[in-house]
Amino acid sequence: MQAKKRYLILFSSGACLILLFCFGGIQIPLSRRGPSRRDDRSLTGYRPGARWRSFPGYLQPFSSWEQDRSDDHNEHISPRQKRDAMSGVYTGRRCRMESCFDFSLCERNGFKVYVYPQQKGEKMSESYQNILSSIEGSRFYTADPGQACLFVLSLDTLDRDQLSPQYVHNLKAKIQSLPLWNGGKNHIIFNLYSGTWPDYTEDLGFDIGLAMLAKASISTENFRPHFDVSIPLFSKDHPRTGGERGYLRHNTIPPFRKYMLVFKGKRYLTGIGSDTRNALYHVHNSEDVVLLTTCKHGKDWQKHKDARCDKDNAEYDKYDYREMLYNSTFCLVPRGRRLGSFRFLEALQAACVPVMLSNGWELPFSEIIDWNTAAVIGDERLLLQIPSTVRSIHQDKILSLRQQTQFLWEAYFTSVEKIVLTTLEIIQDRVLLHTSRSNLMWNSLPGGLFTQPQYSTYLGDFPFHYAKLGIKPNPKFTAIIHVVTPLVSQSQPVMKLLVAVAKSQYCAQVIVLWNCDKPLPAKHRWPATSVPVIVIEGESKVISSRFLPYDTIPTDAVLSLDEDTVLSTTEVDFAFTVWQSFPDRIVGYPARSHFWDSNKERWGYTSKWTNDYSMVLTGAAIYHKYYHYLYTTYLPASLKTMVDQMSNCEDILMNFLVSSVSKLPPIKVTQKKQYKETMMGQSSRASRWADPDHFAQRQTCMNKFASWFGTMPLVHSQMRLDPVLFKDQVSILRKKYRDIERL
Repeated sequence: MQAKKRYLILFSSGACLILLFCFGGIQIPLSRRGPSRRDDRSLTGYRPGARWRSFPGYLQPFSSWEQDRSDDHNEHISPRQKRDAMSGVYTGRRCRMESCFDFSLCERNGFKVYVYPQQKGEKMSESYQNILSSIEGSRFYTADPGQACLFVLSLDTLDRDQLSPQYVHNLKAKIQSLPLWNGGKNHIIFNLYSGTWPDYTEDLGFDIGLAMLAKASISTENFRPHFDVSIPLFSKDHPRTGGERGYLRHNTIPPFRKYMLVFKGKRYLTGIGSDTRNALYHVHNSEDVVLLTTCKHGKDWQKHKDARCDKDNAEYDKYDYREMLYNSTFCLVPRGRRLGSFRFLEALQAACVPVMLSNGWELPFSEIIDWNTAAVIGDERLLLQIPSTVRSIHQDKILSLRQQTQFLWEAYFTSVEKIVLTTLEIIQDRVLLHTSRSNLMWNSLPGGLFTQPQYSTYLGDFPFHYAKLGIKPNPKFTAIIHVVTPLVSQSQPVMKLLVAVAKSQYCAQVIVLWNCDKPLPAKHRWPATSVPVIVIEGESKVISSRFLPYDTIPTDAVLSLDEDTVLSTTEVDFAFTVWQSFPDRIVGYPARSHFWDSNKERWGYTSKWTNDYSMVLTGAAIYHKYYHYLYTTYLPASLKTMVDQMSNCEDILMNFLVSSVSKLPPIKVTQKKQYKETMMGQSSRASRWADPDHFAQRQTCMNKFASWFGTMPLVHSQMRLDPVLFKDQVSILRKKYRDIERL
């Protein structure tokens, strides 16, 4: 028995010694000549107080950055961390908003952007001039650097290819001499091209320091998340404002076109970017997959041409690129010399689903755009699988992808201005994180540029998100009556209008906006109503004050009225009922239209009774109160100043704004032949409808507004909504809105 106990004790002691040895509890020198582990701490990753050897997968102790640089711990660092630890191209490789951006500059005056004044003798490309003009024309711009949160150089940094004629020399010294440079902090640098033959690196030729980079063709390796902004590569012909709409005019079911997959472009015989395009001929079948390349470019292409060049060139000339683009379901977007390609934006506009073949490219605006809903992300190494992959995509998914290409194109890419504004809005969201946009706001109609988070961060507060959320607007409206003439009689049209509107079952309150030069009337002068009547004195007595986002508006809907409007309670009720089904549009009575005058080559304005219309005047119209906020904050001061100086065209400008947001026409309700603007006395300030210059001013406004928007956002419509049984030969007792037919 005693022997068994001794064997058991010996066995247990041996097991403990083995465990201690394995876990480093006992130090055994392996060589008398070599240094001991205690002396050579740098080789083992020794830390003061550490007694146990570290193993992958076990909990690691906290350590400083310098200690983490040891070889023993490099195996636990991610590839991105390893790249960040290297010196790289920029000194600010590890920059993030928290470490390289001074938020205090934005606290005083909000998010304002300052553009350095252009220096004499400095050349500037047209594209960079468009970028600066877009910033200077935006609501973010400030001419005072003391108020700025973000700074933009006037030195052209777009093209940093040393072989380019647009290359600016000595840029490093010029930037370092700027008094506000401050190591690049709170600066943003725009760039389209970097590097040169043969490797086309992303080096800009100068140290950007702590500046943010808005760059095309940027790689995920050099991209600093939530600090840099990846922008699309656009040509010098890309419009500054406006731009063409997408080419998807109607949804074809099934959504297949003549070709399944197409590409037409250069083939590089040598150098970077040549591998993928050189292999496209393996997939080309001349039927539904048409991938065409040519090596006929550059001055000395014949010196390097291979055995396929002549055949490729002949095949290349047989097809028209535009015809292919507009008749293909998918468009291949392989990398060129750089990661980005002009084919990307061309495919988006043509509603041709981009198939990306550019490994390592940080896609444009990847921080906010979900490209999986609009593009197919391929792998250059799996080129031969691309045709079978796109053929396997269901037609419902193809239709969804094509629709999303059109939305993204029109929301963010149609012009240089939209690309620049999207870049600035992304940075503003980082700065004002508590009021930043959600992913759904960026990736659904009408897009992030028209969805202002300063108004609200709740989707249910925006009229264009009601359907997605399955909610309805508030069942009441607030009437705003714009008054510019003094009260002299209880029989004035404004008094009758106020009473008729207040009787509506949907009216929550009436706001009288007093823009008259005379003092406010006494409270007893206004008629007694069943709803509250609030009288507000207009700010500066200007006409744009009717569209200010007043805090006293508690409802979603606003019924905008001129003081001389003639409406019955029944008409008000019916118009509001219609608006509840179209909360993102203007719904109302007086309609107008626009047309293109080919003789004068300008837009025209007409009030003639025709079969179509494109505007509903805000003298008798209902719309969502969010458009008051957009009118005040989104539109430039120059347009609002012009409107206020003329006391005219504010209704046209509101129609431009709403149509640009919704991409849809307004809604006209039941025709009212006898609707007309009451002609006031010629001496009255309200006699604008009798002014012979009034119509000419509105013609001028149309073209001024179209110039600022860069396009004509108004959309024609031939739809008019009438009550059920309107004008039908049935008993009047069967009709809900009986009084409308009697008017």
